[in-house]
Amino acid sequence: MNPYQLYLVTDENLTLERLKYVVREAVQGGVTMVQIREKHHDVRAFIERASAIKTLLKGTGVPLIINDRVDVALAVDADGVHLGQSDMPATLARQLIGPDKLLGLSIENHQQLDHVHQLPVDYIGLSAIFATPTKTDTLHHWGIHGLKAALQSSSLPIVAIGGINHNNLKEVATTGVHGIALVSAICQAKDPRAATEQIKALL
Repeated sequence: MNPYQLYLVTDENLTLERLKYVVREAVQGGVTMVQIREKHHDVRAFIERASAIKTLLKGTGVPLIINDRVDVALAVDADGVHLGQSDMPATLARQLIGPDKLLGLSIENHQQLDHVHQLPVDYIGLSAIFATPTKTDTLHHWGIHGLKAALQSSSLPIVAIGGINHNNLKEVATTGVHGIALVSAICQAKDPRAATEQIKALL
């Protein structure tokens, strides 16, 4: 099974109860990977939320990825870490998490894409495909053309993220990309399970 296919990135503005509900329903609907993203909570709150989701995912086969924080990933024994360009260097993160955990890296421009193959990462998050309100500091949008070019030039699995919704999902999926990461389309849905099932059907 392709673990990257439907990659849920959580919304830090959800309460813990709502977060657990969204993740539980999304997994029932067919999400294949879950990344906990917390930009503004303190480490203790991050660990609490990550632990709760780790417990919830037990036995589902869905990997738990921690955004940015290697210490939190180690604390909860997550399945992996996803790094941004300003986070801990990938080589150091790999030394800390060991050879068996998943390591992802966000790639925001062509220079980073050319360099990534020298790094010990398992997959890349190509960001942002389209403009998105959840990430306002992006300087470059890859678009469909850029995504296709990246797929041709990279030997690593690529997860597309940024501005992907029901309207453009099919177009993104037809590029043959390994995975699609979503935040709002699932986290803000009234019925996260139904939303996930609809997305899965489009894939």
